[in-house]
Amino acid sequence: MKVFRFFEYAYLAIMFFFIYEAYVEWRQEGERSILYMIFAIAAIFMFFFKRNFRKRFEANNKD
Repeated sequence: MKVFRFFEYAYLAIMFFFIYEAYVEWRQEGERSILYMIFAIAAIFMFFFKRNFRKRFEANNKD
């Protein structure tokens, strides 16, 4: 179960990385900053999806 939690928080780390990269690209007038923001939004979605999936998995194992 700890592996599932690790991957949840790995998605948050990835999100922070992409937000930082988007900020750096935005300051350099890069066009990839929008792409980095899309990846950051996808990472947030994956964090909540994995968290919901893990909680459902744990609830099914308790029964």
